[in-house]
Amino acid sequence: MFNSDYLIVRRGQEFQVRISFNRPYKPATDTFAVEFVIGSSPQYSKGTYIPVFPTKERQSSWEGRVVDAADLTVTMGVTPAANCIVGKYHMYVAVKTPFGIRRTRWDKSQDLYVLFNPWGPDDAVFLDDESERQECVMTEMGIIYHGSYDDIAERNWNYGQFNYGVLDACLYIMDRSDMPITNRGDPMKVTRKASAMLNSRDDDGVLVGNWSGDYTYGVAPTSWTGSTDILLTYASSKMPVSFAQCWVYAAVFNTFLRCLGIPSRVVTNFFSAHDNDGNLKTDIILDESGRIDRVRTRDTIWNYHCWNECYMSRPDLPTGFGGWQVVDATPQETSDGMYRCGPASVQAIKHGHICFPFDAAFVFAEVNSDVVFYTRSKDGSLEPVKVNRTHVGRMVLTKTPGDVTRRDITDQYKFPEGSTEERTVLEKAEQYGCGRDKSDLPEADVDLVLPAMEISVGDDFELSLEFVNRSGERRTVDAYINGSVVYYTGVTSSEFLFSNPTVTIEPNKSEKGVLICFLTGGNLKKGDAELLLFFCRCCVLQVSNGGKVNEEMTATVEFTNPFTFSLEGVYIRMEGPGIMLPMSKYYR
Repeated sequence: MFNSDYLIVRRGQEFQVRISFNRPYKPATDTFAVEFVIGSSPQYSKGTYIPVFPTKERQSSWEGRVVDAADLTVTMGVTPAANCIVGKYHMYVAVKTPFGIRRTRWDKSQDLYVLFNPWGPDDAVFLDDESERQECVMTEMGIIYHGSYDDIAERNWNYGQFNYGVLDACLYIMDRSDMPITNRGDPMKVTRKASAMLNSRDDDGVLVGNWSGDYTYGVAPTSWTGSTDILLTYASSKMPVSFAQCWVYAAVFNTFLRCLGIPSRVVTNFFSAHDNDGNLKTDIILDESGRIDRVRTRDTIWNYHCWNECYMSRPDLPTGFGGWQVVDATPQETSDGMYRCGPASVQAIKHGHICFPFDAAFVFAEVNSDVVFYTRSKDGSLEPVKVNRTHVGRMVLTKTPGDVTRRDITDQYKFPEGSTEERTVLEKAEQYGCGRDKSDLPEADVDLVLPAMEISVGDDFELSLEFVNRSGERRTVDAYINGSVVYYTGVTSSEFLFSNPTVTIEPNKSEKGVLICFLTGGNLKKGDAELLLFFCRCCVLQVSNGGKVNEEMTATVEFTNPFTFSLEGVYIRMEGPGIMLPMSKYYR
């Protein structure tokens, strides 16, 4: 399949070399070896110099045998070790003579590439499913899912792992990373190093990320259609390529993995949490007006996020945690000092083993994080007002092997919401340091319904809100409604709406209201990756159980300090005609 002039083989699998001598080969007296060399200072002890002998009596880590010997030609079968270094080897023939060892000169045309072998049972990337192997190693065209979980869109992508020059570009990435040659046979080390090298942060890797909407000095992420241009440009220019967002990182990483023979697929997680502070919760902080406090809110929820899964054994983990592993080249947070993520066992994530390497806790938060909303008072204290335990990780998709349909693999990452298994997993994750919010907040009996809408760029529109009172009493609601233009990563571009209506709702009734939103084209001028996000917070003004004539009742009254400093020596005076005589309260 490779568009290449060189021999390309997979480790753990025999290939044949035909050698021409100047006289017939005599097994009893003639001694020769086929030598394979990789790296700048080959050594037998490090597996970078491998002599392969034709007789069973003398063998190295690579097996050799004479398949056929006729006239002046010997055909030799060579089987690279199933755990050998992956990369480009030089090949020589060495002959023992009365005058010492004589070997052929280096001939570029006799170089060969050795790749990982998912067909080889002894290889760490062995995948015992032919349809998955064909899809995740051999298939060059793919589909990447994006959009929203209830409005899924598709991008076609040409991975092009067999295109001319791509294999050399992938090997150059490992060379550029200064990865020791001896580590290049271990898929764990290769994928972890590559997840750092596919982004340009801290190591001048392949792709420059850009979520600003301004792509003046590069190619807009939405304009790429395949990986080939990106990889060949990086290999030739020796400079990072501009620009990428998460699906571009995942697509090019997919090409790298498939090209080297590691089974891989692009995965999309809808409502993906980006935990900035490592507490495995998504903390949304609201200011006194009801707006999201953009300065203090560091965690975000991406509408979707793309990463990769690659298939390998995990001898460093207990039995059962091999198989699909999450790797992510999008630079979100550092891991061991570099912007990279994985490989993290999908099984470990599903079962709450967030202590396992590498970065299982971060990925666990991406699919399981609780969204906790806090109100922040002037003195800086935070009080939880709402916890949503089911919003994050709503759906995880990848392409179906051998088909152009999508495949829902959410159940590979998590047990059903609210199930006994899910509670057990979350309890286990807590034992390993997953900080969950234990607030027992009362369930609200007033709901706010916002419609899902599709709006054309530049159109004005109506936002129809419905307040639903499920209680048997009248409710008065202070509502804070905010509309913003946001990127798919949850980052705000601009705010175009803020409204603070007060609504009275009769018992077991609903009230509808319409807000006219003036959305000029200027708000969406960067619109390639933006959404409209409406955020609403409602505070119910409470009294105790309603009032009855001649019976005492209580009312809760809140005062907000409008200043940035604490108030001292404050008298509060209040009265209500026909309800309450004048009263006062002193606060030191």
